[in-house]
Amino acid sequence: MNKYRKIPVEVEAIQFTDKTKDRVYNWAKSIQGNVFHDWDEYKKPILKIPTLEGEMICSLGDYLIKEPFPTDWRKLYPCKQSIFEQSYEAVK
Repeated sequence: MNKYRKIPVEVEAIQFTDKTKDRVYNWAKSIQGNVFHDWDEYKKPILKIPTLEGEMICSLGDYLIKEPFPTDWRKLYPCKQSIFEQSYEAVK
């Protein structure tokens, strides 16, 4: 079995928080027009992102990542904060 290392790729991302929710929503809509603002069962804001695999949900605390290799149907995807912080580091 061969081993492979993932090639480092820079991405644009922003964390979806109470403070940034409007900015994130406007940024997301400018990239992928079919992103929708909604509320979860606890009345917390969420973003709904339709994809061919189904609807993805970006909850408070999640990061919204601009796809480095976008397709016609997927330009954004959410990532839980703990996974994002393990997978990415800030570019200086």
